[in-house]
Amino acid sequence: MSQLLATVHTVAADPHVRLLADAVPDVTPQMPKDVDKPVQSLLNWTAGLGLAAAVLGGLLGWAAVAVGHNSERAALAARGKQAILWSLFGAGGIGVTAALVTTFYNMGK
Repeated sequence: MSQLLATVHTVAADPHVRLLADAVPDVTPQMPKDVDKPVQSLLNWTAGLGLAAAVLGGLLGWAAVAVGHNSERAALAARGKQAILWSLFGAGGIGVTAALVTTFYNMGK
């Protein structure tokens, strides 16, 4: 491990080492204005519809738990509990993914 660290230190300390970003002279990437608004709208709608579907799945899961509990159908209540958990995981995944995609998309502006 120490040999690997020594090699990395030697390479990093070399003044002749150039990174790929150093070879590009003062370029700022920009998204074309005609593309920016429709893409942002598409990203927002996709995230919103995904979160709405996750909420609907959670509500249907709670309904399955209520019906399964009141009608003494344990399997229906168990499936409702799983639906609630998966809708929470789905909503969290959609939220994180939407935030990451929007963040990386806005970096190109």
